[in-house]
Amino acid sequence: MKTLTETADVIQLTQEICDIESVSGSERELADAVERWARATPHLTVFRDGDALVARTELGRAHRVIIAGHLDTVPVNNNLPVDVRGEGADRVLWGRGTVDMKGGVAVMVRLMRDLVAPAHDVTWVFYDHEEVAASLNGLGRLARVNPELLAADFAILGEPTNAIIEGGCNGTLRVRITTTGVRAHSARAWMGVNAIHGAADVLARLAAYEPRTITVDGLDYREGLNAVSIHGGIAGNVIPDECAIEVNFRFAPSRTESEALAHVAEVFAGYELEVTDSSAGARPGADSPLAQDFIRSVGGDIAPKYGWTDVARFTALGIPAVNYGPGNPSLAHADNEHVPVSDLVACEAGLRSWLGGA
Repeated sequence: MKTLTETADVIQLTQEICDIESVSGSERELADAVERWARATPHLTVFRDGDALVARTELGRAHRVIIAGHLDTVPVNNNLPVDVRGEGADRVLWGRGTVDMKGGVAVMVRLMRDLVAPAHDVTWVFYDHEEVAASLNGLGRLARVNPELLAADFAILGEPTNAIIEGGCNGTLRVRITTTGVRAHSARAWMGVNAIHGAADVLARLAAYEPRTITVDGLDYREGLNAVSIHGGIAGNVIPDECAIEVNFRFAPSRTESEALAHVAEVFAGYELEVTDSSAGARPGADSPLAQDFIRSVGGDIAPKYGWTDVARFTALGIPAVNYGPGNPSLAHADNEHVPVSDLVACEAGLRSWLGGA
């Protein structure tokens, strides 16, 4: 049974949390460790649903804020345990999850213990299955099964943002386009029709596509349309009769999911599209009074979030939400994930200062 050190600072907690492997579907051990930490914190009321955990203050404050983060990571690839490089304030933590997003989780874990009387009531949410299909997402499950636990006036998601505030997020849509042919022996290729060759037109349309940058509430969101996988063929001596290309569209939050699908269907006119995953984006969410107060407290400019995050789920629940966490989002899922200690310290200080309390 792995535990988190009660006296650990956010840097040590990041190491400990990262070193408890929690690839999507295997979050139980980490969820157990966070639950033990939460239940040993007298000022919190704790709820567990599967491998999702909710810990709440009940102080009767005028406003309630959600601070949320997911416990899972993409698969490990020889990048654990965490490797600490450098000295002092220049230290950097290398390893799976340091960026996406166990550094943010470590900030949450430290603050939920320390902030006994915050200025706002706080709901700390830790959840599973964020890095896989949207239908499995633990935050989505909580919203369906225990929506009352997610009632709040504002939400902050600890996804990596280089320790600045990023508003909203792009939506994401994945579709599968299948080309068909006629199977034959490759020695008599003229007797078949090669489905992989038939995918050339699909790939040509993708190569010619020019993505747009769309301004939404003052922030510029970059779109993208790309093939992310291609599969075809059954043997080295058989002309393939089927080829499947999966295409991912990252779309600005000004588009609805149906509008995004209509756009992709227009690009691939003449082909049948099979939707394999779809999640709406979220507008910046920076115009609510609590968001404005948070932005003023942290300081600096607010930037757009290009990747999809669960701020979209909070937006769908009618809760304004922003992203704020340690680490460079460009390193998320990379084998060289690493987070500067300075980001961890800055995010802890920013949230601690805004939430206040002892």
